[in-house]
Amino acid sequence: MISEKTIEMYFRTLQDEICYGLDNADGKSEFQEDLWERPEGGGGRTRTIAHGNVIEKGGVNFSAVHGPCPEFLKKEAGLAENQSANFYAAGVSLVIHPINPMVPIIHMNVRYLKAGPMEWFGGGIDLTPHYIVEEDAKFFHQKLKETCDEHNTSYYPEFKKWADDYFYIPHRNETRGIGGIFFDRLSATDNITIHDRFHFVQSIGNSFLSIYLPLIEKNRHKKHTEANRQWQLLRRGRYVEFNLVYDRGTKFGLLTNGRTESILMSLPPTANWEYANQPAKHSPEEKTLSLLKKGIEWTE
Repeated sequence: MISEKTIEMYFRTLQDEICYGLDNADGKSEFQEDLWERPEGGGGRTRTIAHGNVIEKGGVNFSAVHGPCPEFLKKEAGLAENQSANFYAAGVSLVIHPINPMVPIIHMNVRYLKAGPMEWFGGGIDLTPHYIVEEDAKFFHQKLKETCDEHNTSYYPEFKKWADDYFYIPHRNETRGIGGIFFDRLSATDNITIHDRFHFVQSIGNSFLSIYLPLIEKNRHKKHTEANRQWQLLRRGRYVEFNLVYDRGTKFGLLTNGRTESILMSLPPTANWEYANQPAKHSPEEKTLSLLKKGIEWTE
């Protein structure tokens, strides 16, 4: 097993580095910190940013919580209902909602969980463009593939498919964005140690700035219209639908008596819903909708 202190130290450092990098990229607003404690054990640091040059609203959260294992987690860990066990969960989660509709929303979560004798890592990173630019989508996925391949060449295709299936809105019959990678329950196997899993998760966390900052710089100054803004608000509405209906992290936080403000930090500052919206034929909006589907191969 890896010590909880080692895991917690890494996640704290990751939060610091990402906040510092985004502060510099935005150039106006800075992250504000809110320290909190969980009555049952543990706590975290919620850091939020708003009204910047680039970021309209964003958050980078660190948490490390522990306590008696809830029943749903006992079941997930294969423990008996009457078995006494404790859990420990730590990680970093972030969502950035940009001002310019040409800059994509990004989400990342990297986490560790121990329930009784079981321990595993999970997480993922995905991109939700308001307007899908194929060059940017290829860049994003290629960077993820390179990072995954450094550890195991089976990771990217497996976790990419997992993301396609996970970041999907069934009632809309569309993906939330262009996907990325998603993984869960990465525990030790006969050939892979828990330390190997941890090194992989570290690589994913450490790749964030090298992936997102170039997308910010490329798109932050692009001109946009009020019509582009209205489309952005509609796409944010889809983001809200996924997070409140399907997202497992949201459900886990609420079921373990997490801090509500930190859990719902991922929601955009404003969003919109329009009845039966249909984009104009051959428009950039229609093109984006046509690419919100599973199974698109963005890498060579």
